[in-house]
Amino acid sequence: MSTLYLLRHGQTAFNLEKRVQGRSDSPLTELGMAQAHAAAFWFVREGVHFDRLCTSPLGRARATLETVRADLLDAGVGDLPAIEDIDGLMERSYGIFEAGPAADVPTELWDPGEALVPYGGEGSRALRQRIVATLTDLMSDTHVENLLAVSHGSATLQFKKAWEHLAACPQDVPLGNCCILVYTFDAVERTFTNTAIVNQEV
Repeated sequence: MSTLYLLRHGQTAFNLEKRVQGRSDSPLTELGMAQAHAAAFWFVREGVHFDRLCTSPLGRARATLETVRADLLDAGVGDLPAIEDIDGLMERSYGIFEAGPAADVPTELWDPGEALVPYGGEGSRALRQRIVATLTDLMSDTHVENLLAVSHGSATLQFKKAWEHLAACPQDVPLGNCCILVYTFDAVERTFTNTAIVNQEV
């Protein structure tokens, strides 16, 4: 079986300001960079070598993966593939609430169900279908043994919820910035089993 490492991006300025990011963007904070370094250190310590590096094209996700990749190269892990931008890994749109105060969103921010659709946002059903299809397609590449994909909080949550029924580790775990969700992928059944959720302590 192959393994997916799903990484949430590091802390951003909008995270600190409690603003809605979605498809908007803001830079990584100093702590966010430290979290990315910590994630890279975990990969080095675990001896993981990646065949493919994929990211949401949003700046905060790409900056996280660029930092991790640079650290892995500095650690002497050998050749690494180039970073690929994958649209299907993007965060949901929050419609008219993009870049505004999180307190203005009239529903739960990470798991709003379909409540954002009337405001031009992406519903949870569509987001879950999108990210599951995207990661299934990426992991179906027979040349991939270990894949690192960087995404976002709400998108990662929807992927986790899609496979909770097969999980082999506790699921009632916060998905902090630069948390790493480890999944084995069964290419025959096209299913994912969550074996670990690792939060960064920085």
